[in-house]
Amino acid sequence: MAEIRLKDIRIYAHHGCLPQETIIGSDYLVQLCVEADLSTSALSDQLEDTVDYVLLQDIVAQEMATPSKLLEHVAWRINRQVIERCPTVEWSEVVVSKINPPIGGDVDRVSVVMRTYRKEFTQENG
Repeated sequence: MAEIRLKDIRIYAHHGCLPQETIIGSDYLVQLCVEADLSTSALSDQLEDTVDYVLLQDIVAQEMATPSKLLEHVAWRINRQVIERCPTVEWSEVVVSKINPPIGGDVDRVSVVMRTYRKEFTQENG
């Protein structure tokens, strides 16, 4: 098994519980790490044999574009899409960070880290 990591995906999005957060929006950083068997693609050198990191970035962008109140919900949606759309991925871990959150203090960012395993996801969904 091996990992593919997308680091510091910068996205402007509209998440939050406060009305102004969903209207004005803010900056986010997303980290995504997936585990998959990359032995076939390592030998074949063919895109169709691997987990396409362009697809992974597209999943992040699509899910970040859908407003949510909680970062937990966004993280869950990203992991769910990765597991559903990338059949060789065994687990997906995402870190969604809101930069300069409106929490009344000098905080660089607040983050939610969530890992979803294929076996747990498939057990929950049927």
